[in-house]
Amino acid sequence: MKYRLFGRSGLSVSKIVFGGGRVGGIVIFAEDNVRRDAIRIAKEGGINWIDTAASYGDGKSEEALGWLLPEAGHKPYVSTKFSVDPSLGEDIPSQIERSLGESLTRLRRTNVNLLQLHNRIEPVAEGRGITVDHILGKNGVADGLDRLRAKGVIGLQGITALGDAACCKEVIASGRFDSAQVYHNLLNPSAARAMPPAWTGQNFDGLMKTCHDNGVAVLNIRVFAASIIAAEERTGREGILTKDTDIESEERKARAVFATLGDEHGTRAQIALRFALSNSMVSCVVIGVAETFHVEEAIAAVDMGALPQSALNALETLYETDFGRA
Repeated sequence: MKYRLFGRSGLSVSKIVFGGGRVGGIVIFAEDNVRRDAIRIAKEGGINWIDTAASYGDGKSEEALGWLLPEAGHKPYVSTKFSVDPSLGEDIPSQIERSLGESLTRLRRTNVNLLQLHNRIEPVAEGRGITVDHILGKNGVADGLDRLRAKGVIGLQGITALGDAACCKEVIASGRFDSAQVYHNLLNPSAARAMPPAWTGQNFDGLMKTCHDNGVAVLNIRVFAASIIAAEERTGREGILTKDTDIESEERKARAVFATLGDEHGTRAQIALRFALSNSMVSCVVIGVAETFHVEEAIAAVDMGALPQSALNALETLYETDFGRA
């Protein structure tokens, strides 16, 4: 395993983070022996970060990790997430503290290394979206996390940089957060670069540079685009997080990518991981896994190194034609 610095925190983090979410689902849905094997392989492969959330399986992911990690003798960094609802009578810091308390009970821990906001960040608060003021304003998310940090129950504080790119950049540039979960993959690399006019999808307007300029660590999420990149088969757990995107268009783009690149650079999943890790602004990549061999496959991808420039050039041609459609 290879490691990178986690923003300005000073932590050295494995390039691969084991994700406990629903799309891969191994922590939530698999039999106990399969879950045990997955954690063992991660530990032996040098993965030193596990990421989960209160909402993953309605707490089942945290509950499983609460016994899986001690049983395996694995002591990785652990991150979890919370969501807030400004319309509730309970203030935001109280909501965060309550959610963290419930997460710590499920995880059987007294603290977590990173606690992350799971809401989208939008100009107007609608649905799961909250505004910059809800985050940076008085008695908002940042204030609530500062208090928990002072109590020693969290180490670092982060956001999920989904929603409006300009709003996300404002929060990242505030200096109040240590990390951001950033949507970035070989179908939509817009968080890392400017995109050609023909390309379609939600444009994250290079927000990784805002992270980089402010010492904010980048946890690359959705590297497999909800498994659409990694596999042709659908599980029914594919959830689209980005605007101007649908499963059919993602499948079309993925077909174009692999028709162009072939299999000389590894499996579909390995190509996706190697693409993400080609970017030095990425601190680590959070992977979702459904089978134990997916963990081994990801670890092997790290050893393969970055994609060669010829493959990156081929992808550039695809972006310029919206994956052959233009």
